[in-house]
Amino acid sequence: MILTGIQNQSRKQARRRRSEGGFTLVELLVVLVILVLLASIIGPRVIGYLSSSRAKTAHIQIESLVTAMELFHIDVGRYPSSTEGLAALVKSPGNVPGWNGPYLAKGNVPQDPWGHPYIYQAGQNGNTFEIKSLGADGKEGGSDENADVSN
Repeated sequence: MILTGIQNQSRKQARRRRSEGGFTLVELLVVLVILVLLASIIGPRVIGYLSSSRAKTAHIQIESLVTAMELFHIDVGRYPSSTEGLAALVKSPGNVPGWNGPYLAKGNVPQDPWGHPYIYQAGQNGNTFEIKSLGADGKEGGSDENADVSN
């Protein structure tokens, strides 16, 4: 009698398991299709944000370099020449009276967000300068992520 009670209980549990069951293959496929659709909609937007954030990072770094150039100009009375370049902001370019650097906090000139060095060019009269990044492709011109960024 005890054995029969245990068998009945075991049969009831087996029926419950069959009726409760897990997910069917169709249900799993529907969920996978929904996830793929979401990824195809959201994926391009995330990639777009990444490319625009690199351009914004380049703008911010260039502004930081411009601020350091202004400090150099205040101390020395001129901007670095094209041959001295941005390195003049972290290491004295020789016998320059008034140099009080380094003018960059980390003690080195950063590279642009794409891993290329920034390009520095002093103006004709020494009172102007340009700092620029050539973008992702490292070439003049371009659009979107390949566009040049300058001060």
